[in-house]
Amino acid sequence: MRRRKRRRKWPICCFILTMLILPVAGTLQQSQSDVHSSAAFQNITPIDTDDAWYNQEEDLSWNVVSEGFGWVEESITEDSSAVPTVITPSDDPGEKPYPVDWVLDTSTTVKRTYYGTYSGTRFFKLFTAGQVQNKTSISNNTLIAESSVQPDFRITVNGEPQVLIMHTHTTESFEPYVRASFDPSFNYRSTDPAYNMVSVGNAITAQLEQAGIGVIHDTTIHDYPSYNGSYERSAETVQAILDEYPSICVVLDVHRDAIQDGNTLMQPVVEIDNKESAQVMIISGCDDGTMDMPNYMENFHFACRLQENMEGMYPGLTRPILFDYRKYNQDLTTGSLLLEIGTHGNTLEQAQYAGELVGKALAQTLLKLQAS
Repeated sequence: MRRRKRRRKWPICCFILTMLILPVAGTLQQSQSDVHSSAAFQNITPIDTDDAWYNQEEDLSWNVVSEGFGWVEESITEDSSAVPTVITPSDDPGEKPYPVDWVLDTSTTVKRTYYGTYSGTRFFKLFTAGQVQNKTSISNNTLIAESSVQPDFRITVNGEPQVLIMHTHTTESFEPYVRASFDPSFNYRSTDPAYNMVSVGNAITAQLEQAGIGVIHDTTIHDYPSYNGSYERSAETVQAILDEYPSICVVLDVHRDAIQDGNTLMQPVVEIDNKESAQVMIISGCDDGTMDMPNYMENFHFACRLQENMEGMYPGLTRPILFDYRKYNQDLTTGSLLLEIGTHGNTLEQAQYAGELVGKALAQTLLKLQAS
C-alpha cells in the first residue's frame, strides 16, 4: 500500500515542476533548435531587448534596439586575417565614398544575433511559415483571417514592368566584413552604389529578371545631402514611374535596419546553404485614420504571401512582419511594402546574399499571381 502511494507522488511532483518551468521557457522561445547548427552559431545565449524603434524620418540616432524582438547573440573573436570582400567601387562613387581605411575602436563591439520564433499577444504565426507582429488595435483573429486572402493584383510576364525596386534611404550602407569591433566615425552611409542599398536592389532585380518578370530598379538618391524629407522625395519618384509604367503592380522600398545598443552593433545573421545571410523584415503599414491609406490591408495580403514564401524556402531568413501604424508611401499601390535587409551591423556580402534570396522568393510569389 505504501509503495502505491509513493508512485502517485512522483507524477504529481513532475507535474508541479513542469508548471513552474513552462512559463519561463515560453518567454524565451529560443531553443537551440531555433538556431542553425553550424559552428558559426554555437555557444549562443538568450538576451532580452528593450522597446525602442528607429524613427526613419529623424536625424540619425544609433543608440537604438530594434522593435519588440527577442534575440540571441554570439561574440566574435577578432581574426587578424579577416579582410574586406573585394568589391570594385563604382566609376562615380559620389560625394561620400565608402571608407578605404578603418580605425577600429576596441571599446566597440559587433555582436552576431539571430531572431527566431516568438510567442506573446502581439505575435501570431502565418498558416505555412513565418510570423506577424501586430502593433495595432486590429485583433489578431481578424489579421489571421486576412492573412490567407490573396492579393488583389495579378502580374503578366509579357516584358512590361511589373515591379519597381527603389530606395528612400539609398545611401544606407553596411559593415565591410565580419569583425569584433567597428569604426565609430563611419555613419554607415555612402553615395557609392557599389556599397549602398543599390547593390542589394541589384541582387533582387537580377533574380526577377532571371524569372522573366519585368522590373525597374530606380537608383535615385533621396537621402543625401539632406536626410529629412526623404519620403516626400521618394514619393515623387515613385509616382512619376507609376505614371509612365501603369503596368507596375508591386513597389518595394528596400532599406536596411539600424540596431545598436550603446557601443554594440547587432548583426542579425543566418546560415542558408552554407553561406551567411542577413535576416530580413517586412514592414506593412496600417492606417490609423489619418494617413489616407484605405487599401492598406491589400498590402498586408501581399506581405503575408511574400513572408510565407521567404520563410518557407529559406527557414530563418525572416523576422516577423511588422504590422504597425506607418505609411512609408504605401498608399501608392496595393503591392507596396518596405523591406529591411539586415542592419548596419551586417556585412555588405551578407546583405547582398539576402537580396538574392529575397529576389528568388519574390519571383516565386509573383509567378503564383499571374493573370489567367
